[in-house]
Amino acid sequence: MKKLFFSLLIIPIAGSGRFNRIPLYNDKPVEIRSGEWPIMLQRIIQQSDTTYSLQFRDAQVLSVLVMDTLPFPNLSQLKYFEKALTTLKTGNNGDIAKFKNYSIVRADKKYEGTWYILKLKWSLTDFRQSEADLMIKTIRGLKF
Repeated sequence: MKKLFFSLLIIPIAGSGRFNRIPLYNDKPVEIRSGEWPIMLQRIIQQSDTTYSLQFRDAQVLSVLVMDTLPFPNLSQLKYFEKALTTLKTGNNGDIAKFKNYSIVRADKKYEGTWYILKLKWSLTDFRQSEADLMIKTIRGLKF
């Protein structure tokens, strides 16, 4: 009885190393914006699925470089992000696209054109219309 109980404890621990989700292939990230305030879109191919992430510098922290990530578990979630940007492009100042984990706000500036503010729970970043257009073009180029 003790051997049976002990073996039931050891088997899950011994076999758990085989099921770690280690990325097998990371695409080179697409740089939407480089420099001091970078934004990158990256695809991560794992054993059985592909995930996407938008990495950016948090605009709320100015003294140090703090990068944050907006994860997309699959391509359809990333396509919703693209549809939100496309819809906001034809919208008006102050329009908001709200999602479960984040929101995007359109902000028109008189001399600088259209900007978008991406807000997560604890971080935010902003980007111009030209950068939004590059994200839309990149996401549309991805295949299901």
